[in-house]
Formats: sequence, structure tokens, C-alpha cells
Amino acid sequence: MARKTSRSIRYADLNADDNAETRRLIDAGSRLAEEVARLFPPEPDMADRHYWLEAMINHVPDYIYAKDTAGRFLIANEVTVADNGLESLRDLVGKTDFDLHPHEFAQAVADTERRVLETGEPIFGIEERAIVTKDRDRWLMTSKVPLRSKSGRIIGIVGISRDISDRKAAERLLEGQARLLEMIANGKPLGEFFHELVLLIEALLPGIKGSILLLSEDGRHLLHGAAPSLDAGFCAAIHGLEIGPAAGSCGTAAWCGEQVIVSDVFADPLWEEYAPLLRPSGLRSCWSTPILSRERKVLGTFALYAQEVGTPSEQQQELIAMAAHLAGIAIERKRAEDRIGFMAHHDALTGLPNRVLFEEQVAGMLEEIRERDQWAVLAFLDLDDFKLINDSLGHATGDELLKIVAGRMRAAVRRSDSVVRVGGDEFIILLNGLPKERDVVLSRLEDIRTAIAMPVQLQGRSLQVSCSMGVACFPNQGKTAGELLANADMAMYRAKELGRNNIQVFTEEMAARAHEKLQSQEELREALAREEFLLHFQPQMSLETGRIFAAEALLRWQHPVRGIISPAAFIPLAEETGLIVPIGDWVLRTACRQLKAWQDAGLPPLIVSVNVSARQFRERNWAARVAAVLEETCLEARYLELELTESLIMQDVPGAIATMHALEAIGVHLAIDDFGTGYSSLSALKRFPVRRLKIDRSFVTDIPRDADDMAITSAIISLAQKLGLRVIAEGVETEAQVEFLQKSGCDEIQGYFFSQPLPGEDFEVLLSSERR
Repeated sequence: MARKTSRSIRYADLNADDNAETRRLIDAGSRLAEEVARLFPPEPDMADRHYWLEAMINHVPDYIYAKDTAGRFLIANEVTVADNGLESLRDLVGKTDFDLHPHEFAQAVADTERRVLETGEPIFGIEERAIVTKDRDRWLMTSKVPLRSKSGRIIGIVGISRDISDRKAAERLLEGQARLLEMIANGKPLGEFFHELVLLIEALLPGIKGSILLLSEDGRHLLHGAAPSLDAGFCAAIHGLEIGPAAGSCGTAAWCGEQVIVSDVFADPLWEEYAPLLRPSGLRSCWSTPILSRERKVLGTFALYAQEVGTPSEQQQELIAMAAHLAGIAIERKRAEDRIGFMAHHDALTGLPNRVLFEEQVAGMLEEIRERDQWAVLAFLDLDDFKLINDSLGHATGDELLKIVAGRMRAAVRRSDSVVRVGGDEFIILLNGLPKERDVVLSRLEDIRTAIAMPVQLQGRSLQVSCSMGVACFPNQGKTAGELLANADMAMYRAKELGRNNIQVFTEEMAARAHEKLQSQEELREALAREEFLLHFQPQMSLETGRIFAAEALLRWQHPVRGIISPAAFIPLAEETGLIVPIGDWVLRTACRQLKAWQDAGLPPLIVSVNVSARQFRERNWAARVAAVLEETCLEARYLELELTESLIMQDVPGAIATMHALEAIGVHLAIDDFGTGYSSLSALKRFPVRRLKIDRSFVTDIPRDADDMAITSAIISLAQKLGLRVIAEGVETEAQVEFLQKSGCDEIQGYFFSQPLPGEDFEVLLSSERR
């Protein structure tokens, strides 16, 4: 009997009594084995490189292909075949890009491949827009190298393209965000910013259209912000949309402060009233997100519209959130700028225009009236005894009174007139276009004064406040706003001199004085520009060593006609006009530069003392300006001492202490000048970070004849010693004064007893002689 194998069964091997059922099972098994063999073919031979190469490139998601020199496809992987719209490689081989795609796209590909074939040089990393978009904006990174035969002859090209759409979208998003943030930083108009923001989102989400609506000031309506791709008629129809619980996607989102996603506007009850407006556009879904402030208050809405019914994807949600956040930043930035702009031109307490806005507008107002036979009347007024109300009833009551007075003045003038708060209790009223009749002008101003003086109920008591008013008329009593204001100011002070609560019109005598003052002011400006100022230095001597340890820098004006002018003759004017700030900066810089020059010349080290005016000290970031001068002149801070007056410090004790600590942090020394003549309290004095007290010359002059002056001087010295401060007395002129000060424990002196103020050259000689 023949031996049966395990791999096959033959009919001849069956016994004669095998029935038909057995044969049927055998046939079925054979057919099953054949099917299994078809579905699971034997593993290819590891040496079959062609199979493995083909399998490898078909598993790569990138486009891989080869073409001959005529641009005909020779081979390609499966993804290349499929994305070209073909079923098998057989359908692609022999075709060119011109057979598959529009001519302009195919020509661009052919030009690139021709360059590779002609030069033999590969091209790597070309970024190009994909011809096959797959319903989205696709980008490819393509590399092409020459295909060579075994002999090295170029017979075609090999290309590979990778989809970099996600990377390009991310890059575009980052670039767009940077551009938008730059627009915010540069203060671009909101409409322009919104337009750019919506276009960015639309570029990243093809087929999607965006819209921004802004919440109105009353918080009840949505106003058009930007919708560059939406129908203009639809935008106009929803402009002014009243928000509510069933006001479409945007109106509802603004109402509830949460995102509202409507997948089908024609089936959602929120859109019942508004869906017909959207029907012509072919849009079906609307996803609206509230634009929120940092305090989570609704500022507006950002919405996306799609042509398909559906909800936003995760990527779309991320872009929506980003866009709403940027829109919120832009809106808040614009509102902050508007607030700052308003505050810059209006008084925060009363809401009246301030002097800055007045000066910007008054020139135009005067120009308009110049050709008419009318007057513009400028009244400068000051509330009488307002400080008494502040001191007795508190600043809150004083502020309330100012607001009431401001409201009364606004009600008493016409819309064409102006009421300006200059500061404190000072106001300007500009009556525009009055007849050139003195009685009419005075009658109008008396009506305003009467309105101001009406009783006011504050804190359960009735108050009345009067005002002193100075008047100047344009063009008779001033050709410019500056002249008018200066003349009216002068008249107002004349009204105060005459007992307050009255009106004074500017006179020729006042004009002459004002002109003289204006001329002096201009001379002072020119002196600064022409560098007519110079410094003298008065030595300060230690009573312990008898040597010069410091010098006070004293300002002088070398007038081209009047010669040397004492600071007492021009400093008050400089303070009043604000010129003291640039003049003070010049003094500080010049004194530091001179001291550094003496140090470099090898003279004994000493400290330079510089006086600080109230206007300088109140300058913003003044400590930083001092530090900048020290850096500029290369002078160490420990060699600079700043002298501050008591009255200067006490004007604003908390602010003064903060500035003093900032100066102390730099390393600058501080001294209180003219001590004993101001009104500083001991509780405030102990908080001042000062090193020295300077006894005013008024206490020293009559020593030893005046016992009171001696007692005061001794008390100041004793107080300073207990506070750990050094004391210097100024105005010392006699031996008797020196003896008294030494016995009382005074540390240092300054005055004619030792030396008068000297020009820089003479002071240098004095220092040199002392060293010798």
C-alpha cells in the first residue's frame, strides 16, 4: 500500500467503501487550502530586493517618484498615484504633469525639473503650494535630484515631497500674531486691527468667514467691528443688534457671557428672527465667542460662519479662543488710551477740560474771533478761602465743593464758551464772541460769580464760597492766549489785594508790569540758551579740623548789560515760569563736572552741595535724572549733597520721603537748608533720610547780641545731635559767632568769616593753597 503524506490526499488511496461524504469533505478542504494560500502567500525571499524596495516606498506617506528626461512618470509610490486621482501605478506611468494638472501648475513643476536636468545639481527643500489641495490649503517641501545611469548619464529625476501644511499654518499663525501684537503696540485703529485679525483666521481656516461685533457703551447692543468676507447687507442688518437670551449666536453670547455654538442656523430657535438674513450667503452654522476683559466683562463677540452644518473642531476652537483673546487685548488697550487721553486733557475731579486742552484749543478759538467785531473774554478766578474749607472740613468735602462749583460754572456759560480747571481752586472761563461793551462783559461775569456764591449744603451745613476774578479781553488786553492768561492772572491777584470777592479788569498799568515780567522771562530763556549762567563756590569749613570739606555751588547770571545778577533777582521768576527745572539741571551738571575736574587735577577730595528747587524736586523720576548726571560726569554719588528746604519737603511729605529714599539709594547725601524757618514737625523730621541740618543765616546774624537767636540755634544743634545729624551754620561772619557755635557743638560753618563765594578758578587756588 502506497505511503500517504501529510501534504496531500489522493482519491486512489481511499478504500472502496469510502462514501461520497468523505470525498466531499476532502474537496472542501482542498479549496480552503487554496484560499488560505491566496490570502497568506508565503514570505518573500529576503534576497528579493525589488519587493522590499517597493513595500518600503509604499509605506512612506510622502510623495516618491521618478521621471524620465521628458517628465514622464517611470515609477511612484501608492500615495503619489492616489493623490493624482489614479487607481494604479499602471495608470500613472508614461504620463506627465501636463496630463494630470492645469497648465500653469504643471509648467512650474517642469521648469524646476528642467533646471535639475540641465545643471545636474539637486534642489533641496523647495516650499511650494500643493496642486492637490484635499479641500484645504496644503504646502509641500520638495527635493529633486538627478537620476543617473550606471555610466553616470542623467536619464531623469527623482523627487520626494513632504506635506508641511501644519508647520506652514503654525508659522503663518505666529507671524500673524506678531503682526497683530505690533499693531496693538503701535496703537493702530481698532477697525484696522479687527480687519487684519479676521483675515488671518480666514486664511488659516479656508471656507470659514469671521466677524467681530463690539458691545455698545450702554451694554445693550452689538455694533459692527469687522467682517471683511461677510455680505455687507447682512452686516448692516445686524449692526445695532440688541443682545438677549434669543438673539442669534452673537447676541446670545454677549447676553450670557459664554460661547454659543449653533450648528444649523435654520433649525435653531436662537436664529428664528435672523436666519432669513443669512440665507442668501449659503452659510449654515455660526459659532460665537464673547470677547472678555481681564475682569471677565463682555466687550463684544468673535464669530465664525461655516457653509456646512456642524460644530467647530479642536483646531478651530483654539483659533477662536486666540482671536477673542487678542481682540480683548486690543479693545482694552484702546479704552485705556482713550482714558489716558481724556485724563491728559481733562481734570479727573470735575471732568472739566484742563489747561493742556485749553492751550491746544484756545489759539484756534481766538483765530476765529479775530476777524469779527467781538471780544473773547478770559476770566481767571480763584475761590476765596478755599484752603480754610479743606483744612476744617477735609479734602473730601473740598473736592465735593469743587465739583459743585464746576457744575454751576458750566451751567452758567454757553456751549461755545469754555470752563477750565487749572488746578486746586483755580479756574479759567473763556467767553467766546461777546459784544465790545464793558457793561455786558461785567454783567455776564457777575452772573457767574453769583451762581458760584449760592449756598451749598455739605455735611449737614450750609456753605457759601466767593471768588476773586481777573479779566482780560482779546484782542485789546492780550494778543495771545499766554498774554491773556498772564494778564487775567495779574488782575485776579489785584482782586485779592483789594479784599477778595470782586472782579478786576486788566489795566494798562498792569499791562506794563506784565510786559516787564514777560520781557524778564524771555531774557531768562535767552540766558539759558546763550549759557550766560555761571557758578560760584562758597567753602564750607569743619570747626573740628579748620579745613575745607565741602563747597556750596551758588548760581549767578552774567548779564551782558547789567553784569553779575544775584539769584534773588531772577530765581522767583524762574520758579514761576518753570525755567528753574532746566536751570537747575544745568547747575547740577556743571557743579558735578567741576568737582570731577578738581578731583582729576589731584586737589583734596571734597563734597559739592547743590540747592534743589521745589519745581525740580517734584519732577517725575527726578532721582533717576540725578543718577544720569552722575553717570554722565563720572562723579561718585558720595561726593554730591543736595540741599532741600523745609517748605519744599512739607508740601507733600509722603512723596518727598519716597524721592529722598530714592536719592539715598543712589548714594547721594541730603541736607535740609534754612532749617528753622519752615514748618516741619519733629515727627516728620525723624523720617527724613538726611545727613545734615543747615541753620538759617537769620538765626546767626544777631549772635551773640540776640539771646533768642542764641537759644534757638543751641536748640537746633542739640536736636540734630540727638537725631544723629551733623549741623552747619550759614552766614557766619565774626569770630564771636564762631566761638559760640563751637561751644554749642556745631560741626561746620559757612560764610564770609572764612570766605565769600568764589569763581571756580579762585576756589581752585584756595584749595591748592590749603593743600600746601
